[in-house]
Amino acid sequence: MKTMTLNIRGRLLDLSTPKVMGIVNVTPDSFYASGRTPDPEAVERRILQLRDEGADIVDIGGCSTRPGAEDVTPEEEYSRLSVALEAINRLWHEVPVSVDTYRADVARRCVEEWGVDIINDVGGGTLDPDMWKTVAELRVAYVLMHMRGTPSTMQTFTDYDDVTAEVITDLSRKVYELRGLGVNDIIIDPGFGFAKTVEQNFILLEELDEFCKMGMPVLAGLSRKSMIWRTLGITPEESLEGTVALNAIALQKGASLLRAHDVKAAKEVVKLHMCMEKARKAIRES
Repeated sequence: MKTMTLNIRGRLLDLSTPKVMGIVNVTPDSFYASGRTPDPEAVERRILQLRDEGADIVDIGGCSTRPGAEDVTPEEEYSRLSVALEAINRLWHEVPVSVDTYRADVARRCVEEWGVDIINDVGGGTLDPDMWKTVAELRVAYVLMHMRGTPSTMQTFTDYDDVTAEVITDLSRKVYELRGLGVNDIIIDPGFGFAKTVEQNFILLEELDEFCKMGMPVLAGLSRKSMIWRTLGITPEESLEGTVALNAIALQKGASLLRAHDVKAAKEVVKLHMCMEKARKAIRES
């Protein structure tokens, strides 16, 4: 298998060891209450925590996409993001930064005014028709996530005959269009929890290696998702152990990136996974 790399605005990020994308939610209503950073002091504490725990990428969101979340104007979303981007530039300027937005204008401002490296688009280009053209013009890496409908309607669009095949078909078509626009660095995200039932999420995880065959880095966003806490009958706050378990499976299936609230735990999973990979290699060569 060839070594996977990601071009981060001229810097090659080697993904032969999977990387952890630490989450900063600059929102008052994220589904995981302990992950919210609604004021500048909380944002700074969160960024320093991610730095100390060894996050490889920081992913900042200013607009919750959970069902029933508050509708946020583009101006308010950008204002929230700016708080975190200013703090990152001041406290940890060398870390690659991703912005979680489905709005092209917000993406453009974040890249042009703050030097953001990656646009993480939960809409996969479906929520703003200008997003792909904007990403192509900005020449930044792009997380292409699968979702149907909108965050408020997505759970009414879970009618798949074969969820893995249909999600891959949809993403493959979009990759083809993105390549035609000149977008070179694409990260594939199956969209766990977005227009998927709990059962469909587990099918996608079991077949995550099929997404890896697309030849692009695959991101697993499983952290404290409802597929964990609904299955176990607990809350998002109690879902760390379940997240660790599913992250380990995602790595075994070939994920190159883990999006995580709990960076320290995710980094430990990566380290143990790499020890197992080393052991497997030694066995093969013996």
